[in-house]
Amino acid sequence: MYSAPEQNLQRVVDDCTEQAGGRYRIEYRTLPRQADEQRVQMVRRLAAEDDGMDILGLDVTWTQEFASADWIQEWTGEHRARAEQGTLEGPLNSARFENRLYAAPKNTNVQLLWYRTDLVDEPPRTWDEMFRMAQDLKDAGRPHQILTMGAQYEGLVVLFNTLVESSGGTILTEDAEQVALGEDGLQALRLLRELATSGLVSPSFSNAVEDPTRLEFQSGGGAFQLNWPYVYPAMQEAAPELARDVRWARYPRVEADVPSRVTIGGLNLAVSAYSQHPDLAFEAALCIRSPEHQLFSAINDGVPPTIEAVYGEPEMAEAYPMKDVILAELKDAAVRPRTPAYQNVSTVVSATLSPPASIDPQEVLRQLQERIKDALESKGVLP
Repeated sequence: MYSAPEQNLQRVVDDCTEQAGGRYRIEYRTLPRQADEQRVQMVRRLAAEDDGMDILGLDVTWTQEFASADWIQEWTGEHRARAEQGTLEGPLNSARFENRLYAAPKNTNVQLLWYRTDLVDEPPRTWDEMFRMAQDLKDAGRPHQILTMGAQYEGLVVLFNTLVESSGGTILTEDAEQVALGEDGLQALRLLRELATSGLVSPSFSNAVEDPTRLEFQSGGGAFQLNWPYVYPAMQEAAPELARDVRWARYPRVEADVPSRVTIGGLNLAVSAYSQHPDLAFEAALCIRSPEHQLFSAINDGVPPTIEAVYGEPEMAEAYPMKDVILAELKDAAVRPRTPAYQNVSTVVSATLSPPASIDPQEVLRQLQERIKDALESKGVLP
């Protein structure tokens, strides 16, 4: 199994090997921590038809690229049925290509709104409410910043995709062959520019990625943070006094009467097209992402489950006090454009949107429509 580093995944792998009773043994080969480096390693070996890999841990944005290149096998029959059983639709959508399943979602992720109860009584329901609350705090000379990721990288694409989906649109059409951005895209661009120019974000917003954003909130300057659930245990350990005043809520809405649709992350398990033992690889992958192992990984490694029933397990309540909000967002989840050319699309979107404070909504919408169209004409293969 080739996958990203996960502190306690070896215990899951060892348990599955033991359960196999000698029919197979799983070896966990950790890839680099950086997603781009993980992809490069796998792509180069698959392009060379390397038969030394069986199970591949794929970022949710890679499934369509790998399927289009015929590097991974389709999940069919009983394997597909078991992979789909009880799995949330959002994560499943990230594992599909041309209406066929090419991976089994192992874990997922979704951003929440984190807010300070010592500064506001209730969380804002919409972006407009959050802007007003932050401005009132600023006028009163209190911590007020809205902290999230605005650097030119995948985090900015995630933010933009969430704003587009929450505006009722999508970046691409359902078949992923054409650009779908219109009025919804324009609304998302206006909101992104408003955020960047509001005077309510950190001065480092246009360079901010996940962990510096977390650390800035922990330092006490922020009133609101849009970030992944890992910030909760990190804050409890590093800033326990602040953590007592921090709560969570659903990501803000763009429209007051339309629930937000938040972009998911996560990991999908695929079987290499060149595996010499595909049936055993499918079986082993199903074991690794079984309900019991998803529960273990959620509690011990902080990776939210993709199987809905796991959220009802008693052990989840302590490890994930925000589990109900996570689950609610996952049931309305947005996925990033499901295209084999996603790496190209992501690159042009982040470059076109950066820096967010310089966005001219009409002009940037036109640029996105043209540049994404060009990006779709390129197939994602060797970097």
